Amino acid sequence: MADSLKWRKEPGPRVEGSRDLDSSKVQAPGIVALPGGGYRLYYTAVGPGKPFPTCQGYVLSAVSDDGVSFQVEPGVRVAPDPSIEHGSLRYLAPTVTQLADGRWRMYFESRGPATLPTVIASAISSDMFEWELEEGIRLQGFNGIGGPRYVELPDGRGRLYCFATEPTAKGVISAVTMDGLNFELEPGYRVKNGRSAIEARGITAADVLPPSAAGQPWRMLYSAWQDAPPGAVIPPHPSSDPDAVESGLSEDFAAASIASDLAGFRSRIFAARSADGLLWEREGCVIEGDGLGAPGIDAVHAEDMSFIQLDDGSYRVYYAACDKDGNWRIASAVTC
Repeated sequence: MADSLKWRKEPGPRVEGSRDLDSSKVQAPGIVALPGGGYRLYYTAVGPGKPFPTCQGYVLSAVSDDGVSFQVEPGVRVAPDPSIEHGSLRYLAPTVTQLADGRWRMYFESRGPATLPTVIASAISSDMFEWELEEGIRLQGFNGIGGPRYVELPDGRGRLYCFATEPTAKGVISAVTMDGLNFELEPGYRVKNGRSAIEARGITAADVLPPSAAGQPWRMLYSAWQDAPPGAVIPPHPSSDPDAVESGLSEDFAAASIASDLAGFRSRIFAARSADGLLWEREGCVIEGDGLGAPGIDAVHAEDMSFIQLDDGSYRVYYAACDKDGNWRIASAVTC
């Protein structure tokens, strides 16, 4: 297609495990351009410094002047709370928007025990560094909703794009809000899995950018997984094991989840475009996992992305990349 974007991977990681809070696994970035210039990258991580033994992940942050070289910030931005049933184990895929009063709201996927479906929860901040959890659930339904990305609409409403899971389907859905707290699901799927073998296992996240000028399309990037080959032995993943806490699997979340990740699955990033943000036309795979391009490292995973438009009109995407040794990092690519 004439206006389809071509992506070029940038060398090296933007963020990788470097301390007790994130040394085991780094995933699910959410990029925000700062009002005074520069960028803050929120991401999900886990490591031996986690706030409690069964915690499976929390939101950290890093800052950058140029969007390429990032410095991690101390402490945890948002952490699960064992007293909140739907958010007792893991928070991931943060997306942030500024409110009319100058404060900021973060939406994220919230996970409790595997017996409960994933939901979208939120937190509020006046400085983008210290965050306070907001009570309740922002969005729930299907057999689980996650991977949120927030978009401001021209009419003053907001829209969340998320993945939704059903017994026979997994795809991107959307919901709209007037106040940022109460959302109404929009009918149907924006993009649905099953169109090709390399998307067959399901879509795990999507990010959307409205057009920056009249006549330009809406842009979507989404990640989807390919099934493991027949006969592959799949170790139990802690997030889908109802006994993960009792069995101790949750305490060793990173190792157990990475073993499942590397059991023959593959994830990739795909593109789609739309004239209205509701009906989408697929444009195919745009980013393969490649271990950041290091020689001799097999392609495995590229997923959970967040992208922005730069001042020159090009785009940069931040995404989670995994090599054959199970090392997860945040990588990036730009349009060319």
